[in-house]
Amino acid sequence: VQLQASGGGLVQAGGSLRLSCAASGSFFSIYTMAWHRQAPGKQRELVASITSGGRTNYTDSVKGRFTVSRDSAKNTVLLQMNSLKPEDTAVYYCNADGRYSIYGRIFESWGQGTQVTVSS
Repeated sequence: VQLQASGGGLVQAGGSLRLSCAASGSFFSIYTMAWHRQAPGKQRELVASITSGGRTNYTDSVKGRFTVSRDSAKNTVLLQMNSLKPEDTAVYYCNADGRYSIYGRIFESWGQGTQVTVSS
């Protein structure tokens, strides 16, 4: 299962960006799709996730500013980032887990990172 992320870039503080990640390949279903980020010198952290049932979870620092959504028909997860701050600067990675076949193995895949830079 391959994940292709896009949408990063450079934005001024207070601005907005939208990240997109599409899953492709052969699989039966995707359970959770998520965005993680890693800033220089820091550990990777979970930013937001969304289950197949639509349940969302956010790290405290982005609550009220970021919105995660998914289009299950297109196997795509989006991250709308508003009111961006310099501390949001990081490489953002999408992640998905699911099952290859109805009773088959579970997979977990990662996309390539996309750089988000917020200038002050």
